[in-house]
Amino acid sequence: MKSCIQITSSFAFIFTLLLLTPVSAEPAQKSNVLFIAIDDLKPILGCYGNRLIKTPNIDRLAKMGTVFKSNYCQQAICGPTRASLMTGKRPDSTKVWDLKAKLRQVSPNIVSLPQYFAAQGYSTQGIGKVYDSRNVDADEDKLSWSVPYHKTKSKYYDAENGEPVFKRYQNKNTKLLADQFFAEAVKNGMNKKDATEFASTKIKPSVESEDLPDNAYNDGANALQAADILKELSKKNQPFFFAVGFAKPHLPFVAPKKYWDFYQRTEIPIASFQEQSTNSVATAYHDAGELRAYTDIPPLLAFTDQKASGLTLPIEKQKELIHGYYSAISYTDAQVGILLDTLDVLGLTKNTIVILWGDHGWHLGDHNLWCKHTNFEEATRTPLIISAPGIAASSTEAMSEFVDIFPTLCDLSGLKIPGDLDGKSLVPIMKQTAASVKNYSISQYPRTGTKSETARQGYSSGKVMGYSLRNHRYRYTIWLANDFRSSQPFNAEWVVGTELYDYEKDPKETINVANEKDYKSITEDLNAQLIGFLKTQVNSALPSL
Repeated sequence: MKSCIQITSSFAFIFTLLLLTPVSAEPAQKSNVLFIAIDDLKPILGCYGNRLIKTPNIDRLAKMGTVFKSNYCQQAICGPTRASLMTGKRPDSTKVWDLKAKLRQVSPNIVSLPQYFAAQGYSTQGIGKVYDSRNVDADEDKLSWSVPYHKTKSKYYDAENGEPVFKRYQNKNTKLLADQFFAEAVKNGMNKKDATEFASTKIKPSVESEDLPDNAYNDGANALQAADILKELSKKNQPFFFAVGFAKPHLPFVAPKKYWDFYQRTEIPIASFQEQSTNSVATAYHDAGELRAYTDIPPLLAFTDQKASGLTLPIEKQKELIHGYYSAISYTDAQVGILLDTLDVLGLTKNTIVILWGDHGWHLGDHNLWCKHTNFEEATRTPLIISAPGIAASSTEAMSEFVDIFPTLCDLSGLKIPGDLDGKSLVPIMKQTAASVKNYSISQYPRTGTKSETARQGYSSGKVMGYSLRNHRYRYTIWLANDFRSSQPFNAEWVVGTELYDYEKDPKETINVANEKDYKSITEDLNAQLIGFLKTQVNSALPSL
């Protein structure tokens, strides 16, 4: 007799084969999909109520579609959140929790969103950062695309300046130093790949502002090439799923000077709360290692009193970084405008679903944190805008999360929604036939403790996972030791910390009230909900096939 797992796997295999069998339909009746991914973009946009940021093109899309104002990622780091979004499965199902695991190796039978659309007769194509390249094959996940993944062609870069060094910088002095470090490394016996990596660690400024055209940088070149790809797609009698990924505002914050000129640094706000939360859990924080890797950061630390955790920066450096982040957002917004203009010129707008998302949030000094890598609000809350033919523009506070994108796009496109996805279609919210489709969103983040602390606590593993439940008012987080994953039975003895934040009274997460008596019943209720969710994942986290 087969085990339950074997039966489940066999059924899933047959079910997925049926889903991947192309269905007969008139291609002209299907809506196209323009799928816009933006790296490290938090929801500080005009359409999200920010009055300082200048994002006219994203705001223009918002006026055409639904703005999801309470959307959350599954894990606040590029690779895992993208692997989750692109497959409609949570990280404990994809088994991608870091920037090393290869999606198709750890989950060989998983089906991606564009792969599924290709099986339904769509031309699926992509350019730029859609997946994180470290988690997929050299073809940017070959199974997802019906034609080879587009690489940025040299002809789309500004001819006078050429391609940026390390795909990042155009500053002449930076380029000169990069060449010198590269030559030094080659002279010392390194191959070209290792020499490039060595040079990129020696000269790596966190910001750059040069008076250059947009296509002096990668995103500008990609936008021009994407426009040409759209022109070619418009000529075919086949619906398309076209994914375009923009790298900014990911570090380093580089953008043409004209976007920096949009903002006055004296008006740039800094985080008002730059401390750990009262009663906080140490595991919840990090030391901003990603930002520390930039070569203009270490010298600053010697002149700044460093707090116990996080990264304490001088006010002027904080303002420069935030200025750079805003400028990079406005730069990317201009590239989004090129795509929207191209749809209009080609007459595709009325028959194209446009979705725009940022893969996770970003700390800008709050909690003394920079970068992402937490379960806090600033790292997990993300922008999500979906425009679809025949659906009126709106905004919603309904809870949503990235695993909902796969079923939503299927629903909007008239395709059958695969039965093993972890999310729900958001179409009822878009059509305003439902106030919500779920009560909460779930995020998670792993940490690794020290050997001494692991031994002191008596745990078999120093690897800790934090699961965070966010509803309209609260965020409740459980940190679990012993390399726990939701595919395992829950063990209360492995809980190493809990957090509860009340956003109605404390929007900046200044006090962890998980152990306060006034919140006892709320903590118990949310604890039961989160543990209940984890228990449902024991079976759903089985392989897709």
